[in-house]
Amino acid sequence: MPQLDPTPWFPIFIFSWTIFLMFLPPKLMAHTYPNEPSAQEQKKNKTPALGWPWP
Repeated sequence: MPQLDPTPWFPIFIFSWTIFLMFLPPKLMAHTYPNEPSAQEQKKNKTPALGWPWP
């Protein structure tokens, strides 16, 4: 069965992934977000106790 012969396809596969891994990570790492998240101060909200009609 010729379609199972990995000889022509394996080098193409390895070459493609090599190119992919050489060019994509620097482009992803250079990406900057327009709105950087900032730390907000954390305050605890005091919620009033619920006044249940039964004890």
